[in-house]
Amino acid sequence: MFPGKRIFGHVPVPLLSAVCLLALAGCEKKPPPQQTGPLPVNVRMVEQRDVPIYGDWLGTLDGYVNAQIQPQVSGYLIKQNYTEGSVVHVGEILFEIDPRPLQATLDQAQGQLAQARAQLQLAKINVKRDTPLAELRAIAKSQLDNDVQQQAGQEATVQSAQAGVEQAQLNLGFTKVRSLITGIAGQAQTQVGNLVSPSTTLTSVSQVNPIKVFFAISEQEYLALSNRVKAGGRSDLLSSGNAVPLQLKLGNESVYPYPGKIVFVDRQVNTQTGTIRIAGSFPNRDNLLRPGQFGRIKAETEVRHNALLIPAQAVNELQGSYHVAVVGPDNTVHIRNVTLGPEIGSDWIITSGVDPNERVVTEGILKLRDGMQVLPQQAPPETTSPSQAPGRMPKGK
Repeated sequence: MFPGKRIFGHVPVPLLSAVCLLALAGCEKKPPPQQTGPLPVNVRMVEQRDVPIYGDWLGTLDGYVNAQIQPQVSGYLIKQNYTEGSVVHVGEILFEIDPRPLQATLDQAQGQLAQARAQLQLAKINVKRDTPLAELRAIAKSQLDNDVQQQAGQEATVQSAQAGVEQAQLNLGFTKVRSLITGIAGQAQTQVGNLVSPSTTLTSVSQVNPIKVFFAISEQEYLALSNRVKAGGRSDLLSSGNAVPLQLKLGNESVYPYPGKIVFVDRQVNTQTGTIRIAGSFPNRDNLLRPGQFGRIKAETEVRHNALLIPAQAVNELQGSYHVAVVGPDNTVHIRNVTLGPEIGSDWIITSGVDPNERVVTEGILKLRDGMQVLPQQAPPETTSPSQAPGRMPKGK
Protein backbone atom coordinates (compact mmCIF):
# COMPACT_ATOMS: atom_id res chain seq x y z
CA MET A 1 0.00 0.00 0.00
CA PHE A 2 1.29 3.48 -0.94
CA PRO A 3 4.30 2.25 -2.86
CA GLY A 4 7.30 4.55 -2.65
CA LYS A 5 5.75 6.53 0.23
CA ARG A 6 7.13 4.56 3.21
CA ILE A 7 10.41 5.26 5.05
CA PHE A 8 11.84 3.96 8.24
CA GLY A 9 10.22 0.56 7.85
CA HIS A 10 6.45 0.57 7.46
CA VAL A 11 5.65 4.01 9.01
CA PRO A 12 3.85 6.34 6.62
CA VAL A 13 5.38 9.81 5.99
CA PRO A 14 2.37 11.81 7.27
CA LEU A 15 2.39 9.91 10.51
CA LEU A 16 6.14 10.52 10.94
CA SER A 17 5.69 14.27 10.42
CA ALA A 18 3.03 14.44 13.12
CA VAL A 19 5.29 12.65 15.56
CA CYS A 20 8.17 15.10 14.88
CA LEU A 21 5.91 18.11 15.45
CA LEU A 22 4.82 16.73 18.79
CA ALA A 23 8.44 16.13 19.75
CA LEU A 24 9.45 19.68 18.84
CA ALA A 25 6.57 21.10 20.82
CA GLY A 26 7.72 19.16 23.81
CA CYS A 27 11.25 20.59 23.48
CA GLU A 28 10.18 24.25 23.82
CA LYS A 29 11.61 25.95 26.97
CA LYS A 30 9.18 26.70 29.71
CA PRO A 31 9.25 30.25 31.21
CA PRO A 32 11.33 30.44 34.42
CA PRO A 33 9.32 30.41 37.56
CA GLN A 34 8.82 33.86 39.11
CA GLN A 35 10.63 34.58 42.35
CA THR A 36 8.27 34.40 45.23
CA GLY A 37 10.56 35.15 48.22
CA PRO A 38 11.99 38.51 49.37
CA LEU A 39 14.52 40.18 47.06
CA PRO A 40 18.14 39.81 48.32
CA VAL A 41 19.88 43.19 48.70
CA ASN A 42 23.26 44.34 49.97
CA VAL A 43 23.12 46.74 52.88
CA ARG A 44 25.58 48.82 54.88
CA MET A 45 25.19 50.38 58.30
CA VAL A 46 25.08 54.17 58.63
CA GLU A 47 28.46 55.04 60.17
CA GLN A 48 28.89 57.82 62.70
CA ARG A 49 32.33 59.31 63.37
CA ASP A 50 34.40 62.51 63.35
CA VAL A 51 35.37 63.37 59.80
CA PRO A 52 38.01 65.91 58.70
CA ILE A 53 36.90 68.07 55.78
CA TYR A 54 39.55 69.02 53.27
CA GLY A 55 39.65 71.86 50.79
CA ASP A 56 41.12 71.36 47.34
CA TRP A 57 42.23 74.36 45.25
CA LEU A 58 44.15 75.00 42.06
CA GLY A 59 47.47 76.72 42.78
CA THR A 60 50.07 78.57 40.71
CA LEU A 61 53.72 78.48 41.74
CA ASP A 62 55.78 81.66 41.79
CA GLY A 63 59.19 82.67 43.04
CA TYR A 64 59.44 83.75 46.65
CA VAL A 65 61.30 86.82 45.31
CA ASN A 66 61.41 87.71 41.60
CA ALA A 67 64.09 90.24 40.62
CA GLN A 68 64.23 91.98 37.23
CA ILE A 69 67.92 92.49 36.42
CA GLN A 70 68.42 95.89 34.80
CA PRO A 71 71.61 97.92 34.33
CA GLN A 72 72.07 101.20 36.17
CA VAL A 73 74.21 102.78 33.45
CA SER A 74 74.07 102.93 29.67
CA GLY A 75 76.58 101.31 27.40
CA TYR A 76 77.33 98.42 25.08
CA LEU A 77 76.98 94.91 26.52
CA ILE A 78 80.30 93.14 26.09
CA LYS A 79 79.96 89.95 28.15
CA GLN A 80 77.48 87.49 29.66
CA ASN A 81 78.99 85.59 32.57
CA TYR A 82 76.21 83.21 33.71
CA THR A 83 74.58 80.11 32.25
CA GLU A 84 70.91 80.58 31.56
CA GLY A 85 68.74 78.52 33.91
CA SER A 86 71.51 78.01 36.45
CA VAL A 87 71.68 78.96 40.11
CA VAL A 88 73.32 82.34 40.74
CA HIS A 89 74.28 83.85 44.08
CA VAL A 90 74.14 87.27 45.64
CA GLY A 91 76.85 89.54 44.17
CA GLU A 92 77.64 87.24 41.25
CA ILE A 93 78.44 89.14 38.03
CA LEU A 94 75.88 88.30 35.36
CA PHE A 95 76.74 90.83 32.62
CA GLU A 96 79.48 93.33 31.84
CA ILE A 97 79.09 96.69 30.07
CA ASP A 98 81.93 98.45 28.26
CA PRO A 99 83.69 100.35 31.11
CA ARG A 100 85.91 102.66 29.05
CA PRO A 101 83.59 105.70 28.82
CA LEU A 102 82.88 105.54 32.53
CA GLN A 103 86.53 105.03 33.34
CA ALA A 104 87.27 108.25 31.45
CA THR A 105 84.54 110.02 33.42
CA LEU A 106 86.13 108.80 36.65
CA ASP A 107 89.55 110.04 35.57
CA GLN A 108 88.08 113.44 34.80
CA ALA A 109 86.34 113.60 38.18
CA GLN A 110 89.55 112.69 39.96
CA GLY A 111 91.36 115.49 38.10
CA GLN A 112 88.71 118.00 39.17
CA LEU A 113 89.09 116.83 42.74
CA ALA A 114 92.84 117.30 42.64
CA GLN A 115 92.41 120.80 41.26
CA ALA A 116 89.91 121.70 43.96
CA ARG A 117 92.22 120.41 46.66
CA ALA A 118 95.06 122.58 45.25
CA GLN A 119 92.84 125.66 45.35
CA LEU A 120 91.87 124.82 48.91
CA GLN A 121 95.50 124.49 49.91
CA LEU A 122 96.24 127.97 48.45
CA ALA A 123 93.27 129.44 50.34
CA LYS A 124 94.57 127.97 53.60
CA ILE A 125 98.00 129.49 52.96
CA ASN A 126 96.48 132.94 52.38
CA VAL A 127 94.48 132.74 55.59
CA LYS A 128 97.50 131.59 57.57
CA ARG A 129 99.68 134.42 56.16
CA ASP A 130 97.17 137.25 56.51
CA THR A 131 95.91 136.42 59.99
CA PRO A 132 98.91 137.89 61.95
CA LEU A 133 99.16 140.81 59.54
CA ALA A 134 95.56 141.73 60.16
CA GLU A 135 96.13 141.51 63.92
CA LEU A 136 99.05 143.99 63.55
CA ARG A 137 96.85 146.12 61.33
CA ALA A 138 99.39 145.78 58.58
CA ILE A 139 96.59 144.90 56.18
CA ALA A 140 92.92 145.68 56.19
CA LYS A 141 90.75 143.24 58.12
CA SER A 142 88.47 142.95 55.10
CA GLN A 143 91.28 141.25 53.17
CA LEU A 144 91.49 138.53 55.87
CA ASP A 145 87.74 138.15 55.67
CA ASN A 146 88.01 137.55 51.93
CA ASP A 147 90.71 134.93 52.50
CA VAL A 148 88.51 133.08 55.00
CA GLN A 149 85.55 133.18 52.63
CA GLN A 150 87.66 131.81 49.78
CA GLN A 151 88.87 128.97 52.00
CA ALA A 152 85.30 128.00 52.90
CA GLY A 153 84.32 128.12 49.24
CA GLN A 154 87.23 125.89 48.25
CA GLU A 155 86.32 123.39 50.98
CA ALA A 156 82.81 123.14 49.47
CA THR A 157 84.31 122.71 46.02
CA VAL A 158 86.47 119.86 47.29
CA GLN A 159 83.44 118.14 48.81
CA SER A 160 81.52 118.48 45.53
CA ALA A 161 84.47 117.14 43.56
CA GLN A 162 84.78 114.26 46.03
CA ALA A 163 81.11 113.40 45.48
CA GLY A 164 81.69 113.47 41.73
CA VAL A 165 84.52 110.99 42.10
CA GLU A 166 82.39 108.69 44.22
CA GLN A 167 79.53 108.83 41.69
CA ALA A 168 81.93 108.08 38.86
CA GLN A 169 83.34 105.13 40.81
CA LEU A 170 79.81 103.81 41.39
CA ASN A 171 78.95 104.13 37.70
CA LEU A 172 82.13 102.32 36.77
CA GLY A 173 81.22 99.55 39.20
CA PHE A 174 77.73 99.37 37.70
CA THR A 175 79.28 98.21 34.43
CA LYS A 176 79.43 94.82 36.15
CA VAL A 177 75.76 93.88 36.53
CA ARG A 178 75.37 91.66 39.61
CA SER A 179 72.58 89.55 41.03
CA LEU A 180 71.02 90.97 44.17
CA ILE A 181 69.46 87.64 45.27
CA THR A 182 70.31 83.96 45.17
CA GLY A 183 68.07 82.05 42.81
CA ILE A 184 67.51 80.66 39.34
CA ALA A 185 68.57 82.99 36.53
CA GLY A 186 66.34 83.02 33.48
CA GLN A 187 67.00 83.44 29.81
CA ALA A 188 68.89 86.57 28.73
CA GLN A 189 66.57 89.16 27.21
CA THR A 190 69.31 90.93 25.26
CA GLN A 191 72.48 89.81 23.53
CA VAL A 192 76.13 90.79 23.73
CA GLY A 193 76.82 93.81 21.50
CA ASN A 194 73.50 95.55 22.15
CA LEU A 195 73.30 99.06 23.54
CA VAL A 196 71.55 98.87 26.93
CA SER A 197 70.18 101.50 29.30
CA PRO A 198 68.61 101.54 32.77
CA SER A 199 65.23 100.77 31.17
CA THR A 200 66.53 97.55 29.57
CA THR A 201 65.68 94.23 31.22
CA LEU A 202 68.63 91.89 30.92
CA THR A 203 67.18 88.82 32.67
CA SER A 204 65.19 87.73 35.72
CA VAL A 205 66.29 85.88 38.85
CA SER A 206 63.77 84.05 41.04
CA GLN A 207 64.36 82.82 44.56
CA VAL A 208 62.80 79.34 44.52
CA ASN A 209 63.84 77.97 47.92
CA PRO A 210 61.38 78.42 49.49
CA ILE A 211 58.81 78.89 46.75
CA LYS A 212 55.33 80.39 46.88
CA VAL A 213 52.06 78.87 45.70
CA PHE A 214 49.12 81.22 45.17
CA PHE A 215 45.56 79.90 45.33
CA ALA A 216 42.07 81.28 45.95
CA ILE A 217 39.61 79.95 48.53
CA SER A 218 35.95 80.76 49.02
CA GLU A 219 34.74 83.11 51.70
CA GLN A 220 33.14 80.19 53.58
CA GLU A 221 36.41 78.22 53.53
CA TYR A 222 38.30 81.28 54.72
CA LEU A 223 35.94 81.68 57.68
CA ALA A 224 36.22 77.96 58.51
CA LEU A 225 40.02 78.14 58.47
CA SER A 226 40.05 81.32 60.55
CA ASN A 227 37.75 79.81 63.16
CA ARG A 228 39.94 76.75 63.32
CA VAL A 229 43.19 78.64 63.96
CA LYS A 230 41.48 80.90 66.51
CA ALA A 231 40.23 77.82 68.34
CA GLY A 232 43.86 76.72 68.49
CA GLY A 233 44.95 79.95 70.19
CA ARG A 234 46.22 81.85 67.12
CA SER A 235 45.12 85.40 66.39
CA ASP A 236 44.51 85.05 62.66
CA LEU A 237 45.18 82.88 59.64
CA LEU A 238 48.40 84.67 58.66
CA SER A 239 50.02 84.03 62.04
CA SER A 240 48.86 80.41 62.13
CA GLY A 241 52.30 79.11 61.15
CA ASN A 242 52.19 75.34 60.76
CA ALA A 243 48.73 75.06 62.36
CA VAL A 244 47.24 74.61 58.88
CA PRO A 245 49.68 72.37 56.96
CA LEU A 246 49.35 72.54 53.19
CA GLN A 247 49.76 69.60 50.84
CA LEU A 248 50.82 70.09 47.23
CA LYS A 249 49.90 67.67 44.44
CA LEU A 250 51.96 68.17 41.29
CA GLY A 251 50.89 67.95 37.66
CA ASN A 252 51.84 64.27 37.42
CA GLU A 253 49.48 63.49 40.35
CA SER A 254 52.39 62.86 42.71
CA VAL A 255 52.24 64.40 46.19
CA TYR A 256 55.09 66.75 47.06
CA PRO A 257 56.86 65.24 50.08
CA TYR A 258 57.29 68.46 52.08
CA PRO A 259 54.35 70.28 53.71
CA GLY A 260 53.83 74.00 53.30
CA LYS A 261 52.44 76.83 55.42
CA ILE A 262 50.40 79.98 54.84
CA VAL A 263 52.54 83.12 54.41
CA PHE A 264 50.13 85.57 52.76
CA VAL A 265 46.44 86.41 53.05
CA ASP A 266 45.04 89.09 50.76
CA ARG A 267 43.52 92.20 52.31
CA GLN A 268 40.10 91.76 50.70
CA VAL A 269 37.68 89.29 49.13
CA ASN A 270 37.28 89.47 45.37
CA THR A 271 33.74 90.79 44.89
CA GLN A 272 33.42 89.16 41.45
CA THR A 273 34.43 85.62 42.43
CA GLY A 274 33.73 85.63 46.19
CA THR A 275 37.22 84.28 46.88
CA ILE A 276 40.25 85.51 48.77
CA ARG A 277 43.82 85.01 47.61
CA ILE A 278 46.17 82.97 49.78
CA ALA A 279 49.88 82.17 49.36
CA GLY A 280 51.61 79.14 50.78
CA SER A 281 55.33 78.59 51.17
CA PHE A 282 57.00 75.24 50.42
CA PRO A 283 60.65 74.23 50.88
CA ASN A 284 62.35 73.53 47.56
CA ARG A 285 65.83 72.27 48.38
CA ASP A 286 66.20 70.29 45.14
CA ASN A 287 64.86 73.12 42.94
CA LEU A 288 62.19 70.73 41.64
CA LEU A 289 59.47 73.36 41.82
CA ARG A 290 59.65 76.26 39.37
CA PRO A 291 57.62 79.44 38.88
CA GLY A 292 54.72 78.97 36.50
CA GLN A 293 53.95 75.38 37.47
CA PHE A 294 50.42 74.38 38.42
CA GLY A 295 49.43 72.14 41.29
CA ARG A 296 46.57 71.37 43.65
CA ILE A 297 46.64 72.57 47.24
CA LYS A 298 44.91 70.49 49.89
CA ALA A 299 44.32 71.52 53.50
CA GLU A 300 42.04 70.53 56.33
CA THR A 301 39.40 73.22 56.72
CA GLU A 302 37.28 71.76 59.53
CA VAL A 303 36.26 68.61 61.41
CA ARG A 304 32.65 67.41 61.28
CA HIS A 305 31.94 65.81 64.64
CA ASN A 306 29.59 62.80 64.79
CA ALA A 307 29.03 62.93 61.04
CA LEU A 308 26.80 60.28 59.43
CA LEU A 309 28.31 58.52 56.42
CA ILE A 310 26.84 56.15 53.85
CA PRO A 311 28.36 54.70 50.63
CA ALA A 312 28.07 56.97 47.61
CA GLN A 313 26.45 54.20 45.54
CA ALA A 314 23.58 54.08 48.03
CA VAL A 315 22.45 57.57 46.99
CA ASN A 316 20.12 57.99 44.03
CA GLU A 317 19.42 61.37 42.41
CA LEU A 318 16.03 62.09 40.86
CA GLN A 319 15.11 65.52 39.53
CA GLY A 320 17.55 67.34 41.80
CA SER A 321 16.61 65.47 44.99
CA TYR A 322 18.54 62.67 46.66
CA HIS A 323 17.08 59.61 48.30
CA VAL A 324 18.18 56.29 49.77
CA ALA A 325 16.50 52.98 50.56
CA VAL A 326 16.52 52.24 54.30
CA VAL A 327 15.80 48.69 55.48
CA GLY A 328 13.84 48.62 58.73
CA PRO A 329 14.05 46.05 61.53
CA ASP A 330 11.25 44.03 59.84
CA ASN A 331 13.23 44.00 56.54
CA THR A 332 10.79 46.45 54.97
CA VAL A 333 12.16 49.06 52.55
CA HIS A 334 11.53 52.76 53.22
CA ILE A 335 12.52 55.29 50.54
CA ARG A 336 13.71 58.51 52.20
CA ASN A 337 14.83 61.89 50.97
CA VAL A 338 18.25 62.88 52.32
CA THR A 339 20.39 66.01 52.40
CA LEU A 340 23.98 65.53 51.33
CA GLY A 341 27.06 67.11 52.83
CA PRO A 342 30.64 66.84 51.49
CA GLU A 343 31.83 63.67 49.79
CA ILE A 344 34.59 61.89 51.71
CA GLY A 345 36.39 59.34 49.57
CA SER A 346 33.74 56.80 48.51
CA ASP A 347 31.19 57.97 51.12
CA TRP A 348 28.77 60.86 51.48
CA ILE A 349 28.15 62.78 54.66
CA ILE A 350 24.39 62.85 55.27
CA THR A 351 23.13 65.87 57.17
CA SER A 352 19.47 64.76 57.40
CA GLY A 353 17.31 61.79 56.44
CA VAL A 354 18.99 58.86 58.20
CA ASP A 355 19.94 57.91 61.75
CA PRO A 356 23.03 56.18 63.14
CA ASN A 357 23.24 52.37 62.72
CA GLU A 358 20.38 52.20 60.23
CA ARG A 359 20.79 49.94 57.21
CA VAL A 360 20.87 51.41 53.71
CA VAL A 361 20.77 49.49 50.43
CA THR A 362 24.03 49.93 48.56
CA GLU A 363 22.90 48.92 45.03
CA GLY A 364 19.80 48.19 42.99
CA ILE A 365 17.75 50.93 44.62
CA LEU A 366 15.81 51.52 41.39
CA LYS A 367 14.28 48.05 41.70
CA LEU A 368 12.86 48.76 45.14
CA ARG A 369 9.52 50.22 46.19
CA ASP A 370 8.46 51.68 49.47
CA GLY A 371 7.07 48.94 51.75
CA MET A 372 8.71 46.11 49.82
CA GLN A 373 10.06 43.10 51.74
CA VAL A 374 13.74 42.31 51.14
CA LEU A 375 16.35 39.87 52.32
CA PRO A 376 19.25 42.06 53.56
CA GLN A 377 22.80 40.83 53.52
CA GLN A 378 25.97 42.62 54.51
CA ALA A 379 27.65 44.31 51.55
CA PRO A 380 31.23 43.21 50.84
CA PRO A 381 33.90 45.57 52.17
CA GLU A 382 35.40 48.24 49.98
CA THR A 383 38.46 47.20 48.03
CA THR A 384 40.15 50.45 49.04
CA SER A 385 39.55 52.34 52.23
CA PRO A 386 38.08 55.83 51.83
CA SER A 387 40.87 58.37 51.75
CA GLN A 388 40.71 61.71 53.43
CA ALA A 389 39.61 63.27 50.20
CA PRO A 390 38.70 66.91 49.75
CA GLY A 391 35.12 67.70 50.75
CA ARG A 392 33.05 67.97 47.56
CA MET A 393 29.51 69.24 47.71
CA PRO A 394 26.72 67.69 45.56
CA LYS A 395 25.38 69.50 42.52
CA GLY A 396 23.20 72.44 43.30
CA LYS A 397 24.62 72.92 46.82
